[in-house]
Amino acid sequence: MGLLQKACETYDYHRNLVGRYETGKEPLAPSSHMSVRADIEITVDGNGQFVSAKALDKNEPKVLIPVTEQSAGRSGRNPQPHPLCDQLGYLAPYNEAKHSLYVEQLKSWVQSDYSPPKLEPILRYIEGETIVSDLLEAGIIKLKEGLPDNEKQMVCWSVVGLGLENSGPCYTDIALFDAFDRYYRQKKQGEASVLCMLTGEITTPAKQHLKGVVPNYGNAKLISSNDKSNFTYRGRFTDSDEVETVGYEASQKAHNALRWLVANQGVFMGDRCFICWEPQQLKVPNPTQGLLAQLLPGNQNIADQLKPSDYQEQLRKTLNGWKSTLPTGAQVVIAALDAATSGRLAVTYYNELQASDFLDRLYDWDAHCCWFGGVRGEYGVQSPSVWQIVQCAYGTQRKVIGKNKQEADGLKVDDRVMSQQVQRLTFCRIDCARMPSDLMRRIVQRCSEPQSYTSEVWEKILFSACAVTRKYRYDQYKEEWSMALEPEKKDRSYQYGRMLAVLEKAERDTYEQEEKREPNAIRMMSVFTKRPQYAASILGERVKTAYYPKLKPAMRVYYDKLLQEIFAMISECGETGRPLGETYLMGYYLQRKELYAKKEDGGNKK
Repeated sequence: MGLLQKACETYDYHRNLVGRYETGKEPLAPSSHMSVRADIEITVDGNGQFVSAKALDKNEPKVLIPVTEQSAGRSGRNPQPHPLCDQLGYLAPYNEAKHSLYVEQLKSWVQSDYSPPKLEPILRYIEGETIVSDLLEAGIIKLKEGLPDNEKQMVCWSVVGLGLENSGPCYTDIALFDAFDRYYRQKKQGEASVLCMLTGEITTPAKQHLKGVVPNYGNAKLISSNDKSNFTYRGRFTDSDEVETVGYEASQKAHNALRWLVANQGVFMGDRCFICWEPQQLKVPNPTQGLLAQLLPGNQNIADQLKPSDYQEQLRKTLNGWKSTLPTGAQVVIAALDAATSGRLAVTYYNELQASDFLDRLYDWDAHCCWFGGVRGEYGVQSPSVWQIVQCAYGTQRKVIGKNKQEADGLKVDDRVMSQQVQRLTFCRIDCARMPSDLMRRIVQRCSEPQSYTSEVWEKILFSACAVTRKYRYDQYKEEWSMALEPEKKDRSYQYGRMLAVLEKAERDTYEQEEKREPNAIRMMSVFTKRPQYAASILGERVKTAYYPKLKPAMRVYYDKLLQEIFAMISECGETGRPLGETYLMGYYLQRKELYAKKEDGGNKK
């Protein structure tokens, strides 16, 4: 019940936003209301006469409409009508069964003590039974065999001629929202009261709960018990009330708040929805992205933090900045939602944290899961996003559409894999769990096969693999791997990685400026990781035979000296025939970065 309780709390904090529209956002629905996509808006005057009608574009915001418990969750052969705005099949008289239910329900509201001025003109117009001909004449609908070709078009209302206070659309009228809420509560007063397990109060129970909390999942519900004959209770209970009882008001608040959060700040990774919020709606960082990546518009990474010390200092400042905006005692709620079927919505992860603990855990991840971006580290130290790590570990290279609507080479991951792995990594980050060893091995293996990818995609994988390896070594062995080259590092794999970088750079130095051919070191990288001693001897011989003659004497001396130093360090580590470990990538990257930096600075090798 924690998720629903926090959703109720969020709703209560934002009562001033209930029923109010903001540009680009879905409104927070009042109790006994829901958001729907309207297709047609009909305007009538104060006497119930047709004025105009217009078709609404699919890109226009959803509208708020009054609903009953039965209509909000309607399905099956005899779905109940909504009280005011509904599909054309209910408003038009050609379907007598549906139409009579709609008219009867609307009349009941009009005749109650909570009837707003706009209701009676709408009822008069409906009773005139001209809606089909009016819409046909306005060019809004077409007929098929004498009936509307699409009776499921949703119709909303606007009333004019009632004075400034009462004229206008029904779906923005807060007084109308309040009137229906009062009317419907009065209708439910005769029902037996129960203990609400969300609020602890004795109140009117909810018999049905809202569907469509996550619109992408269709009619999936968080709370449902409509299968009494099969396996719903599995012999534990005789009735659904023995499982849980939730008050109507609490259910409405919780479900409308969740739908509002999902619509306005939910993040979809694959086919799973992630929401992270503070109940008072104070801004909190997205747990799937690095803290620094969220500082600039468009989530651009900071490009001037080239030194690891600068990165750590900026990260600390960012942490303190987030903490200063959140008051003491503020909480952060994180949840993941998924639907295995169109009728059942599952909470696949849920956690509540003090905001300070939440920020500390994000900081701890970013402080260790980070690396240089770019071939020469030109993009600075940064932490890859969780979804980027999953892309690099599980993605297949394909043409994808970028932000500029242009096709580019990218990594595509199956939606199911993406959702499962993003959740797994995100909550490793939030729960301070270790970097998964299987994911580390997978991304390192992919990085060891550079010819399977374009150079741009492979550089992205290399960056992510180094960051993941650094975090993994810290989690497993409490090792702090420096992001500065350590020539004396007593790690066999690290030194072999350095050797690979030297052999690659020696060959590249002989290339013409426009040459795109990959060096032998890159082509043999997979073999090099499995049989380093064998591959190193072959690569060394090829470089000295085919490329050394093209280098200046000073360059040959420099590379020979560097390789001899690396061989000496490998000998100290104890040469064996076993494959290289994941740390070879860090040695490779840092040595390559160092070689490019020396060349750009002029060096002493030319």
